[in-house]
Amino acid sequence: MTEPHQLDAATIATRVAAGTLSVADVAESLIARVDARDADVRAWAWFDRDLLRDRASLLDEVPIKGPLHGVPIAVKDVIATYDMPTAHNTPRYRNSRTGVDAACVDTLRAAGALIAGKTVTTEFAATLRGGSTRNPHALTHTPGGSSSGSAAAVADWQATLGLGTQTGGSTIRPASFCGIYGWKPTWSSISREGLKMSSTTLDTLGLYARSARDLMLLADVFAIDALEMPAPASLAGLKVGICRTPHWGKALPATVHAMSQAVALLRQVGAEVTELDLPGIFDTIGESHRIVARTEGRAAFLNEYRNTYDLHDDFKATVENRSGITPGDARAAYRHADHCRGLYDDIASAFDIVLTPSATGEAPEGHDITGDASFNSMWTLLQVPVVNVPGLVGPGGLPVGLSLVGRRYEDRKALAIAELVGAMFNQRDAAAA
Repeated sequence: MTEPHQLDAATIATRVAAGTLSVADVAESLIARVDARDADVRAWAWFDRDLLRDRASLLDEVPIKGPLHGVPIAVKDVIATYDMPTAHNTPRYRNSRTGVDAACVDTLRAAGALIAGKTVTTEFAATLRGGSTRNPHALTHTPGGSSSGSAAAVADWQATLGLGTQTGGSTIRPASFCGIYGWKPTWSSISREGLKMSSTTLDTLGLYARSARDLMLLADVFAIDALEMPAPASLAGLKVGICRTPHWGKALPATVHAMSQAVALLRQVGAEVTELDLPGIFDTIGESHRIVARTEGRAAFLNEYRNTYDLHDDFKATVENRSGITPGDARAAYRHADHCRGLYDDIASAFDIVLTPSATGEAPEGHDITGDASFNSMWTLLQVPVVNVPGLVGPGGLPVGLSLVGRRYEDRKALAIAELVGAMFNQRDAAAA
């Protein structure tokens, strides 16, 4: 028998609305799962069983059920919650309470969501230094970061949905490493009010689920722009661009093989697959991302620098501009990014979707570093929607996700195609078995 914590969001909400499942039962099932696994996976920064039961009881008393009624959602600990601490994984904010919800959490509560707790992040969600969370597929490996806990919790059935953030690759890379769907929406299509800021140009709310259908449900809740054309019903005839990006030299055998597998499968089902070699102007987009992130990070962390004597040297180096970024460098990086955004919109218009790596390979062993974000940062700077699709596996037996990239404000199209590609990967696995 499937336990409530194993159900997808759509099923939970439907059963709760029909009266065949109580939110209290969902909460108890989730608590049992967390109790069984938290010592190993360590996804939670704050998990209050009594509060969860109380919130579940209140939701059961609500007569009109929302589209996410009773669905447990893990919230990254840089996102404000009025009834839970928001600590940013840093000593200065330990047990700090904002007294208000971030706009995204407020929206989810209005939809009936059960906010399950706060999940582990790297410090301020702005460093590659690892945290306490383990990859549920292999506890000696990183789950990725900075949205480490949310990705691991969803992958390990400790939450149905999860909220992360992305400034470089903090949503998509953990989704790849943990073998789940991850969605980085079009920049600013979901309010960022109440999220710890690192870079106003780059920071984006990220969302996790175990199915593309659940991500589509979240798109409804967050009022994402409707499809301009009907959603594709099949991959046959779809125009898919294969973009290995300027960072292809960093791809490890697992990612090289996954891309080759995906191309072969797409061709088998009748997709029109074309290699997409970006113009030379994109070759230095990684450097522009670095300059923008560091320039805006100087302002974002100045108050911490002035008020926290033991602030980690990573942040001190950013505020002190030890890399020597000049005003001219910053102007050039912003101009470069603006040019590439418009150019990419034009290039991508020739395709229904673009397929690209989500990570350099499988999740690395160890917990000190959360992995290389090279394959993610360019898309973050371009502000386009990205969906990690799970289903492929590397030589070490760990997940290897691939990203589907759309044009700005074509999130729903990317999600619809992600569902089709995910089904294609699953059919491959079923055939192999």
